Amino acid sequence: MSHPRAKNDADYWIEKLSLSPHPEGGYFNETFAASDIINTDNLARDYKGPRKAYTSIYFLLRSGQISRFHRLKSDELWNYHSGSPVTISIIDPGGNYHEKKLGTDPENFESFQVIIKAGCWFGATIDESDSYSLVGCFVSPGFEFIDFELAEREELIKKYPEHHSIIKKLTSP
Repeated sequence: MSHPRAKNDADYWIEKLSLSPHPEGGYFNETFAASDIINTDNLARDYKGPRKAYTSIYFLLRSGQISRFHRLKSDELWNYHSGSPVTISIIDPGGNYHEKKLGTDPENFESFQVIIKAGCWFGATIDESDSYSLVGCFVSPGFEFIDFELAEREELIKKYPEHHSIIKKLTSP
């Protein structure tokens, strides 16, 4: 007889939430896409065609996995749901590096929500070993893979050499 999976186990959430591997690392499942469509002609960023007002996903990382540096044309809001804290590493368009902590302990500078502004390179890591982190990610205007760019290690290091170590950690060779 097999034992039921614990609710604090990544495999439990991957199964229960029907999560699939994500190209940036980790696992995801789109949970909602707004039926309202935005005409993007008058928006500051150059979208190729209309977008849904917003989209949302569940996103899960296991310890040892990374969310590789990527950027979007839209703002993205991460919400903490379960597991250990996660560190989101951000390089803004001006080349400034920031770390944001997502979790339940404000005394440890953690927040339930973190916003990543459009055009920033960002990736994430789990803070504890033998754990996972489950978050919700909301994108507005809604996510389309055409608006997703995965970082190329050498190009990013050339542009931001002062951030070489974090770029190496959060990109593929």
